[in-house]
Amino acid sequence: MTLSSTLSLLAAATLLIRWAAQLWLEHLNQRNVQAHANIIPDAFKDSIQPEAYAKSVRYTLAKSRLSQVEDTYDFVVLLIILFSGVLPWLFTLFNEALGTSAWAMAAFLFGMGFALAALGWPFDWHAQFRLEERFGFNTTTPKIWWVDRMKGIALAVVLGYPLLILILKLVEWTGAAWWLWAWGTMLSFQLLMVVLAPILILPLFNKFTPLPEGSLRERLLALGQRTGFQAQSIQVMDGSKRSRHSNAFFTGFGRFRKIVLFDTLIQQLRELELEAVLAHEIGHYKKKHVPKMLLWSAASMFAGFFAIAWLAEQAWFYQAFGFEIESVVPALLLFALLSGSVTFWFAPLANLWSRRYEYQADAYAAATMGETESLIGALRKLNEKNLSNLTPHRLYSGFYYSHPTLLEREQALSQVAS
Repeated sequence: MTLSSTLSLLAAATLLIRWAAQLWLEHLNQRNVQAHANIIPDAFKDSIQPEAYAKSVRYTLAKSRLSQVEDTYDFVVLLIILFSGVLPWLFTLFNEALGTSAWAMAAFLFGMGFALAALGWPFDWHAQFRLEERFGFNTTTPKIWWVDRMKGIALAVVLGYPLLILILKLVEWTGAAWWLWAWGTMLSFQLLMVVLAPILILPLFNKFTPLPEGSLRERLLALGQRTGFQAQSIQVMDGSKRSRHSNAFFTGFGRFRKIVLFDTLIQQLRELELEAVLAHEIGHYKKKHVPKMLLWSAASMFAGFFAIAWLAEQAWFYQAFGFEIESVVPALLLFALLSGSVTFWFAPLANLWSRRYEYQADAYAAATMGETESLIGALRKLNEKNLSNLTPHRLYSGFYYSHPTLLEREQALSQVAS
């Protein structure tokens, strides 16, 4: 057996094992949720209505079943794309029709990215207009849904396509060190987007208005002064334009920093609870979680470009998937298609790190507020309003939850209070 055929079998096995693991994790979670379907956890018997709890169980199970179908669909599509010969056939067509210039090859990568994204649109549509609609979350319209996707494509053309051309040009200009230059370029672009996205991109999708004068604004500004968190403004985002789900976040750096509250969040929480939620977000800033995550992203990107550069020089890598021409372009594409089946197994470590940050931000909020009741009250309301799963299986939450469960957060806050 040749090295290329061995790699083909290994890649297929890796995809199969990941798919099986995804179905198994969903099955474990479904069993755990169903086992508690008629029993509200003791910690929440006084804070959640039986009707709301039963609805959250139905919502969790419906999302889980949809995930199983979508995971299976993705698995089959990926198998066909990787092993049917369609990729090398399309690559050859592009070469013959448009040549091998950076512009043409970037168009090939861009076209493949668009096609793969479009293959997932039926599930996005079903989730929005069937599942979310059934449980009372959807507030968007088909027109807005399609406009969002057209805007996304336009942004990809304006920003993503030139970036792809630049990376392929770097391969021509810098030789074997191209991947270092490409990594630096991508890192610079990522940092630039952190600054520019809140100013130029987010307003293309949502309307942002200053938080009106009043007691809430004064309370949140006082919190910012008390914690040394200076922001350019506190803004309200019209999240209700698309969904009744709620959130809060801050974006940007330095004088461009903005505090953003979903309008749905303001409707759901009392002022003291909103202050506690913002204190949690400020905790992320004070603990330098965002720069740390950016450093982790930079390190991961560095490793990814190094792997692509190495694989681009291995003939067996191309031959395993039917390519005859050695080029960075198919290496980039194949790496993008295959890497998720490897990084999937590192998700628990990444989520463990993320949950640690959430605990730290919760503790900061509790210390800032001088009590835990307001944050706990906010978390309970948000979990109830968003129909969050109160009883996930531990393995499932380990793989998929970047935040601790409500019970875990309450237990940690109780330890802080004591």
